[in-house]
Amino acid sequence: MSSNPVAETVASLMPRAKEELAALVAFKSVADFDQFPRSESVGAANWIAAALRAEGFQDVDLLDTPDGTQSVYGYLPGPEGAKTVLLYAHYDVQPPLDEAGWTTPPFELTERDGRWYGRGAADCKGGVLMHLLALRALKANGGVPVHVKVIAEGSEEQGTGGLERYAEAHPELLAADTIVIGDAGNFRVGLPTVTSTLRGMTLLRVKVDTLEGNLHSGQFGGAAPDALAALIRVLDSLRAEDGSTTVDGLAADSTWEGLAYDEEQFRRDARVLDGVELIGSGSVADRIWARPAVTVLGIDCPPVVGATPSVQAGARALVSLRVPPGVDAAEATKLLRAHLETRTPWGARVVVEQIGQGQAFRADTTSPAYQAMADAMAVAYPGEEMQYAGQGGSIPLCNTLASLYPEAEILLIGLSEPEAQIHAVNESVSPEELERLSVAEAHFLRNYAAG
Repeated sequence: MSSNPVAETVASLMPRAKEELAALVAFKSVADFDQFPRSESVGAANWIAAALRAEGFQDVDLLDTPDGTQSVYGYLPGPEGAKTVLLYAHYDVQPPLDEAGWTTPPFELTERDGRWYGRGAADCKGGVLMHLLALRALKANGGVPVHVKVIAEGSEEQGTGGLERYAEAHPELLAADTIVIGDAGNFRVGLPTVTSTLRGMTLLRVKVDTLEGNLHSGQFGGAAPDALAALIRVLDSLRAEDGSTTVDGLAADSTWEGLAYDEEQFRRDARVLDGVELIGSGSVADRIWARPAVTVLGIDCPPVVGATPSVQAGARALVSLRVPPGVDAAEATKLLRAHLETRTPWGARVVVEQIGQGQAFRADTTSPAYQAMADAMAVAYPGEEMQYAGQGGSIPLCNTLASLYPEAEILLIGLSEPEAQIHAVNESVSPEELERLSVAEAHFLRNYAAG
């Protein structure tokens, strides 16, 4: 990339970018204000607003969204008659989980073995820096050739939908010809990847009750219906013998046509213990990108320490279902609810409550923006061809934007490759990826403007 002025500019900006990312990571911006102070999220939002103003953005604003959080918006006008590109990232982060499990403090950006460690370094505060670096490189080399809108969301990880509701109420605000969602990641470090599908999800809480109160397991066990046993049985019914998801009436046989995911590579990426089998059938890509996947996220029952010899009167669980493209999330929710209700044994009382839902997403990869991105990726990653991958995760905002702006092209790129370990302890970002993707985004904006 040495004879490329844009790449040279980005390379020269990397030390500053590291300092800025460190400042942004230092904010404990978890959008769960029962766990972390609101002031941490406000601080991160103000930092981004100040950074946008410093780059000449106009109309910079902290948008109060209906879920009680703030998204940062700014507009950078380009040449007259130019296209408009919306750049998205989010500044809220997952909780650090077990802080003792981190090798270095989660909210201090720390360099180790060529990577930068810290909560949000890749997901998605690094995405904020990627957008800033791309724009700075263009400004230093002839100017930004498009109108740019930036939106940095404040509650993406919570799934509370604040920005979706805000966008629906103010549809003109985020209108754009093309939208770059900076919240995905390369299939592996050094392999340029655009994410073309996202699974949707539904989240249900199921409560099972059998008795008016707990009973002595010696005196009543064996005839008294145990709510925890009933719950375990209904949860087990959500999987076949090989671990495949089995929700009554929900198809689970779709196949993935894009990039293949080698099984041994997946075992390494997922850090599967030796001797433990993968679950499901079909290729790995089929399983994680094209088919539904159920996960029991939590169970309320007595912990092992302090448990008494009792038959349980009640128990509950939180169940998530990832929904592949082509399946309506509302229909999947209906099927999952019916499955839980009808499969609960022994006439136990069951109550199913919906907690959240987001639709799956499929991009149109034949659009001109995809060609502009492929050409840009080839410059930033010499000798590599852009790949199309799916992502098992959900970004409900994608569907909101796709329905609000049906003509807009939506591309997903970002820093969350497997080594980043997003949502886990010791999250990190590859500075080389940050540098190359910033170069790619800058060239994309140029290519798109010229197209």
